[in-house]
Amino acid sequence: MSETPPELHRLRQSIDNIDAALIHLLAERFKATQSVGVLKAEMDLPPADPVREERQIARLRGLADEAGLDPVFAEKFLTFVIAEVIHHHEQIANQGGSQG
Repeated sequence: MSETPPELHRLRQSIDNIDAALIHLLAERFKATQSVGVLKAEMDLPPADPVREERQIARLRGLADEAGLDPVFAEKFLTFVIAEVIHHHEQIANQGGSQG
């Protein structure tokens, strides 16, 4: 097996670091959305907020475009994250909002 070229190794290390940062950022985001879910359950608000979700998708599509990232991909990613958040909010609501 041939040795990995230094440039490829450097790029892969950068990708690994970015992946780690993404995981940590997603974890922080989900901590915040869990708190939102508890608040919604305590206030008897619905788990989903379609108006906010539409605004967020439009905002992040614009940010993606500015950053040179495919806005369609960004929307698909955010839609996936939002669906998971709503699922968590539904679980919290079904437990009565008393989750920490």
